[in-house]
Amino acid sequence: MSVRELVVLGTASQVPTRHRNHNGYLLRWDGEGILFDPGEGTQRQMLRAGVAAHDLNRLCVTHFHGDHSLGLAGVIQRVNLDKVPHEVTAHYPRSGQRFFERLRYATAYRETVTLTEAPVDTDGPLARTPGYTLEARRLSHPVEAYGYRLVEPDGRRMLPGRLAAHGIEGPDVGRLRREGSLDGVTLEEVSEVRRGQRFAFVMDTRLCDGVYALAEGCDMLVIESTFLDEDEALAVEFGHLTAGQAARVAREAGVRHLVLTHFSQRYTDPEEFGRQARAAGYEGELTVARDLDRLALPKRR
Repeated sequence: MSVRELVVLGTASQVPTRHRNHNGYLLRWDGEGILFDPGEGTQRQMLRAGVAAHDLNRLCVTHFHGDHSLGLAGVIQRVNLDKVPHEVTAHYPRSGQRFFERLRYATAYRETVTLTEAPVDTDGPLARTPGYTLEARRLSHPVEAYGYRLVEPDGRRMLPGRLAAHGIEGPDVGRLRREGSLDGVTLEEVSEVRRGQRFAFVMDTRLCDGVYALAEGCDMLVIESTFLDEDEALAVEFGHLTAGQAARVAREAGVRHLVLTHFSQRYTDPEEFGRQARAAGYEGELTVARDLDRLALPKRR
């Protein structure tokens, strides 16, 4: 059975708190695991969340500030310690190559796993698999940063009424789906397009074209909302978003489930982020993320 869910490992911004670990987000997509922005403490949060090194297939780093990347050293060494049997691919801004190498080889260990480095230096597709295309878009932050987006290929949904009208049933349904036509009946006549699911991960950035491109039509958008709206000037200065800005992006992009995260330690009431998101007009499913949350992607439309 396929599983598509987000496992939240940490939700703090620059400074962790008693209740919030540094960043870390695992997307389970059918049989694959994609780990985004592992900050300090990610290994321990993985243990608490029931995530094993064997679950990891890709590492995606948005940028090389410490709260988004210092956990790489431990995660990479754990993958090797546990002798993960499959290839693991790492995506990160090419301009941070020296940081990635320092983290990868921060201390001595035995390499047992194929870790493929696939740095990002332009907008567009990074990888294509049968289950998704992984894309990147440039963001606006004091250091080079990219957001990531997964797009599932569109499929087709069979329509029982139309199948019955043409007398197609049983094994013939599968045959028609595979071959595209059966006894003069085409697949298009008895089915409709089922849009593939879309997921986006947007961390430290000001509002920019990349944010909107990543969010467009997403079933789930995980997005930073470091500041509340009254501190918008600070958000612009330091290259971040407010709760209201993130929510307006989600509203305009038609996002179905908005996940706010990456909260500044200056705020004591996390629910205020949700209130400001609603005040900005977002009406879809909304989560103010907490460490160790498990969030299922919405069912297909």
